[in-house]
Amino acid sequence: MTMANASPTPRERAIRAVAALVITAFGVVGLGLVAPVAAAGWIKALHVVAIISWMAAMLYLPRLFIYHVAATPGSETSETFKVMERRLLEYIMNPAMMVSWVAGLWLAWVSFGMKGGWLHAKLAFVFALSGVHGYFAGAVRRFAEDRNTKSQRFWRVMNEVPTVIMIVVVVLVIIKPF
Repeated sequence: MTMANASPTPRERAIRAVAALVITAFGVVGLGLVAPVAAAGWIKALHVVAIISWMAAMLYLPRLFIYHVAATPGSETSETFKVMERRLLEYIMNPAMMVSWVAGLWLAWVSFGMKGGWLHAKLAFVFALSGVHGYFAGAVRRFAEDRNTKSQRFWRVMNEVPTVIMIVVVVLVIIKPF
């Protein structure tokens, strides 16, 4: 990353993401090894905060896309949306997803032994949410290159997909229907 170009390269982004994931994983595992009983509450709190952050970003990003579609490519407004979308993805959405996965898998293993139909269903829906996350990340790249081909209506529908997945996951976790 040079001073003239404040945006990190893809390689620098990947290194930063891997470093954050490794640090989080070591922190969660380390806390679990040092104080497993006390760790569960702290890791659950970390998981909930990460999920809230991830969902906030997943609900806000497609809303930015809706407004971005209306902006003329290359305009100041369009360029501002590009910065907002990239920062939301890189600084909130990606780290929150990684922490959610690491803490969530630790909790699933320690608390439930990775057993239970409700847990397997929840994991399937979290995989689906991660797929939507990946789709949104690709859309950020397409918008950055002025290559979006989707309409505002499309993004309005996509804005609801994370909400539906979230509702299903919350019901599975709270009710544990099977």
